[in-house]
Amino acid sequence: MIHFAWPWMILLAPLPWLMGRQSPPNSQEEIVFVPVTTPTRHSSPLIASQSWSLLIWFLLILAATRPEWLGTPQPVRPEGRPLLLAIDLSGSMATRDMDGQQTRLQVVQRVAGQFLSQRQGDQVGLIVFGTRPYLQAPMTMDLPAVTKLLDEAIIGEAGSQTAIGDAIGFAIRQMKEHTENTHERPVLILLTDGGNDAGLMPPDDAASIAAREGLRIYTIGVGAAVHQGFFGTTGNTDLDETSLKSIAAKTGGLYFRATDAHALQAIYQKINQLEPVSGLTQWFRPRTEMFMWPLAWAWALWLFQILAQRNRT
Repeated sequence: MIHFAWPWMILLAPLPWLMGRQSPPNSQEEIVFVPVTTPTRHSSPLIASQSWSLLIWFLLILAATRPEWLGTPQPVRPEGRPLLLAIDLSGSMATRDMDGQQTRLQVVQRVAGQFLSQRQGDQVGLIVFGTRPYLQAPMTMDLPAVTKLLDEAIIGEAGSQTAIGDAIGFAIRQMKEHTENTHERPVLILLTDGGNDAGLMPPDDAASIAAREGLRIYTIGVGAAVHQGFFGTTGNTDLDETSLKSIAAKTGGLYFRATDAHALQAIYQKINQLEPVSGLTQWFRPRTEMFMWPLAWAWALWLFQILAQRNRT
């Protein structure tokens, strides 16, 4: 399909005719008698020269309209939403209280993997943290690779304690390095089963910095619900829900509580609704410039006309 970028340039086509009409008349008043005779071969060079000039002018006007060939629309790789997962790998994640068979980490790996499969088009990274935070997977659109690295995470590989503030600070640095060219607000989903008992940065200070940098944080507390029974208190008593709620509130996110696998799955579905995948319907139509063809023909005809005039001379 041919498209003209500057179609209004065609309005210049009658310019030679207008200039001819506006040319001043002969200053000397004289009568010229032109004999009426049949055309001879001596009048044909002038007519041919005018024809070539008009053709050259038409080609120049055609080139000036900037004709373009529009190719078939093609899907382009979307910009995507920057999304970071921060997963707690402290020793308490080995507790089997969310489905009775798997550890907390195994439940998280299974449900978070399903969540990642629904984020096609996003840029996703993975941070694991315990006593220290580590980058398990850099920001990428290769979601199967991120899922594989999530499944390979091991409890205790980042230390036995829980440095929530340092994990947030580490996520801020990662987002600043990888979100310079995106218009979507970056998101961090931080999942833990404990409270901050390690690291250098307090969680509230880290949340304040994240808010200034435009990083929205959703916090998820995992572990069985707390119950008061005959044998004492059972469930996850180490979880600092007050701190997690404060982090989410400061950054414009939400806090969620996951006591089992079904609750965790519902939480990720809710986050999917709050932060929908962006950029899945972007298309690009390639354009090929074609102005050089009429321009080349005009140049060739002009050169041919000059050579022909020299030969006649």
